[in-house]
Amino acid sequence: MEWHYEGKKYELPEEFSHKDVYGFVYMITNRATGKKYVGKKFFWSKKTLPITKTRKRRKRLLVESDWKTYYGSNKHLNEDVQKQGEEMFHREILHLCKTKGECAYLEAKEQFDREVLLTDDYYNGIIQIRLGGNAVKNIK
Repeated sequence: MEWHYEGKKYELPEEFSHKDVYGFVYMITNRATGKKYVGKKFFWSKKTLPITKTRKRRKRLLVESDWKTYYGSNKHLNEDVQKQGEEMFHREILHLCKTKGECAYLEAKEQFDREVLLTDDYYNGIIQIRLGGNAVKNIK
């Protein structure tokens, strides 16, 4: 299944790095029930290369994450995806984010604005955020 952004199929541009866009805030909708999940995902993950005979230190690389096949971290959502099939779910990118902090802030904002914990219309069971003020100064 594919991700959609602004009504169109979304793909990363060919020449793309973590400095352009780091991640996104998304909503997944179960087409059968209308139940939704709001979360965030990073395009990049850190990979640590071990120490070798020629390299004295561990080396950290940023590699593309599993974002293309990702369906969220919620257990009940993933169970429904397994039972009902991927085609029963619509994956939509709500915000493209330049930093981890921006992703964290916009995810929590979407979750609070949509009141995901106050209704059974969402799979979300918790809102978890750890965020410093410097991380969100450039959002406006």
